Amino acid sequence: MADNNKEKIWIQLADAANPIALSINPEEEENYRKAEELVNTLWKKWMNRFNGESADVLGRVAFQFARLYLEAYGENRQVNEFLNDLDNRLDALLGDGE
Repeated sequence: MADNNKEKIWIQLADAANPIALSINPEEEENYRKAEELVNTLWKKWMNRFNGESADVLGRVAFQFARLYLEAYGENRQVNEFLNDLDNRLDALLGDGE
């Protein structure tokens, strides 16, 4: 089943020879563009800082974003566990809504 709500965009990362074609929901485009900008900004900064090969620097950028993702994922998991625990305690105090 084709999704007619999708739009095609292209993002350019680092100095890759070809842009990446993506099929996305229109309301997601802002996040994709921000992600493209964040990657390219960090890549340019580190290309100047490390004077390295493009692929090496892009690998560092990918690693940095993966590390940040895992930190955020862990923090969100802790928040969700806290909220679930709080919900269970409130249910116990209130008699499960009965």
